[in-house]
Amino acid sequence: METITVELADRSYPIMIVDTLLSHRAKVSGYFGVGKVVVITNDAIARLYLDQVRSLLHDREVLEIVLPDGEQYKNLDAISHIYDELMVAKCDRKTTLLALGGGVVGDITGFAAATYQRGVNFVQVPTTLLAQVDSSVGGKTGVNHPAGKNMIGAFYQPQCVVVCTDLLKTLPIREVKAGLAEVIKYGLINRPDFFQWLANNSEGLLTLDSKLIAQAIKISCEAKAEIVAADEREGGVRALLNLGHTFGHAIETASGYGVLLHGEAVAMGMVMAADLSMRMGLLSAADALTIRFMLEEKFSMQVVPPADITVEKFMDLMASDKKAEQGKVRFILLKAIGRAYIEADVDIKLLKQTLTAGQNLCR
Repeated sequence: METITVELADRSYPIMIVDTLLSHRAKVSGYFGVGKVVVITNDAIARLYLDQVRSLLHDREVLEIVLPDGEQYKNLDAISHIYDELMVAKCDRKTTLLALGGGVVGDITGFAAATYQRGVNFVQVPTTLLAQVDSSVGGKTGVNHPAGKNMIGAFYQPQCVVVCTDLLKTLPIREVKAGLAEVIKYGLINRPDFFQWLANNSEGLLTLDSKLIAQAIKISCEAKAEIVAADEREGGVRALLNLGHTFGHAIETASGYGVLLHGEAVAMGMVMAADLSMRMGLLSAADALTIRFMLEEKFSMQVVPPADITVEKFMDLMASDKKAEQGKVRFILLKAIGRAYIEADVDIKLLKQTLTAGQNLCR
């Protein structure tokens, strides 16, 4: 077992990377407190892994809430349903909510935990690569609004995160690629050597080679834990984790929640961020093209956003992004591979060139 600690003083917690969910039962079970445990999952994950969680908690009083699967269900209706179930079961402040699923389940469960009786414990057991390397770590919780992604939520840290690599075996290749987009993001932000390592091992990572994927998860979690410890509530450096997300969230919202996976939209958004960085004279054309080649050729990801999203739609959605400050959109741009920075003063003319570039992004 590998253990990485998210250092947040008295709210610090471990990320435990294990091979199987039951291999460290005694250590994991210590984070569930003394009250009821409520497992929140979706119907697809329940069929695959709910029995393993029941075995993990065989000596506890366990309740289960099964939500429908899909980003389109990440809304206040899901939160209300969870509240109803918790109230009927007379769950108190000693209750622990266990998120068993991908980023959608994790975000919903975390927000429910942050707000039920003003806060109860929760534990993350992410089942997708994207959730294991990104959304389960750092305490961002919330739901979507029709006008924007993740607009309603709270910062609320889990008791622990249990990353089980065995759970990735049932992932479809589309989900694997979506997760690897977030892994690549860490290399682009501040780990150029990791970016090159990923390029060198793309084939094995796409086939979920056990040693390679465990190493990629470990480095990604270390990278995120370091940034979260420095800036928990995104007042500064944590914003770098949003590389590709300002464009990506707009793409997700415009496309309709659930049409694209989050990582797919982020891959498109990172190429758009590289393109804008190049147009602003910050990033070399060679580096911009390398980024596109990495995502499109090495990892077979779609990098061009849907053609039906107009410039006006992009501009409107980005202006409503939760990362905007005082009417200005904050972009995460690149000076080089491994050198990301925050920029709020972007030339609108150059931004519109990126938004209309289509197949010519980074070229």
